[in-house]
Amino acid sequence: MSAHPTTIDRAQAGLRLLDTHQVNTLLQPHDVLTAVREAFTLHSQRAGRVFPVVREALATGGVFGIKSGDVPAQGLLGFKAAGFWPANRARGGEPHQATVMLIDPATGRPLCVLDGNAITTERTGAAGALGLQHLARADSEQLCLFGTGVQARVQLRYALQVLPALRRVRYVAHGGQRNQGFEAALADRCDIALATDANAAVATSDVVITATPGGGALFDAAAVQPGTHINAVGTDTQGKRELPEGLLERARVFVDDAAQARQLGELQWAPPGLPCTELGDVITDQVQAARGAQDITVFDMTGLALQDLTVARMLHTHALAQGVGTAMAWPW
Repeated sequence: MSAHPTTIDRAQAGLRLLDTHQVNTLLQPHDVLTAVREAFTLHSQRAGRVFPVVREALATGGVFGIKSGDVPAQGLLGFKAAGFWPANRARGGEPHQATVMLIDPATGRPLCVLDGNAITTERTGAAGALGLQHLARADSEQLCLFGTGVQARVQLRYALQVLPALRRVRYVAHGGQRNQGFEAALADRCDIALATDANAAVATSDVVITATPGGGALFDAAAVQPGTHINAVGTDTQGKRELPEGLLERARVFVDDAAQARQLGELQWAPPGLPCTELGDVITDQVQAARGAQDITVFDMTGLALQDLTVARMLHTHALAQGVGTAMAWPW
């Protein structure tokens, strides 16, 4: 007697695992940009849902969070469990840790588990790039970057890709020390050097990118000149901050998700009711974001679960097509 088809499906169910090396092999910036643009579009159309974020401090000194969501019409469901463990540095490891899981919404069974570190890095870089494409002046030539870590590097890499006129980069490093390795990695793509005065670097820049742990305001509000665009990347938890008091009130503020930005992003420090626009609405042309020459614009980036999920789905699809990853039987 042959088994019932449902029994066969359950017995033959599988789970694919993609480790950090496999994820890095499959990640291509063009594909990531496409997937992240789709995430913004889905969010704008309310075709994708973003569930409430979990973000909690741990007794070990770390921070643990969960971002999750779904796209019902596409059968996309999943979450990213991630956080920040500063003690990892002393162990020679990366303090940011993340794992993404895709789930079959019809049955609840896991489909794919992926190392989420590179996914988080690349999707955040791609989100920043989309912010620059839609909000920064196309003729921007000078950029001030706060940070020299993994996220600062990916933000700068994408910025150089989407802003063709960008030539001069001044970076502000923790402790004010020159990072020769950081400079060497980018010397063939731009004029890059350490900024010795943060306010002066901001004042002479068309674009400012803040990619730090969010320990406090990085420069004075008065340093920001008319026409400047700012990508604020590092504030993603209650209590974090990178931008100075008074700046948001002078700016046109854009966010990835309004509620999340008010809870976790720079908007947590803004006066109640300060208007903001979701970038997805700009991408889908629901809102016109044409900037005046004197406009100051800010993109407050807190990170959307849908970005993790659309990128993870792209990776899962490529992995299946190319036979990449570890396939495990996962009957249920």
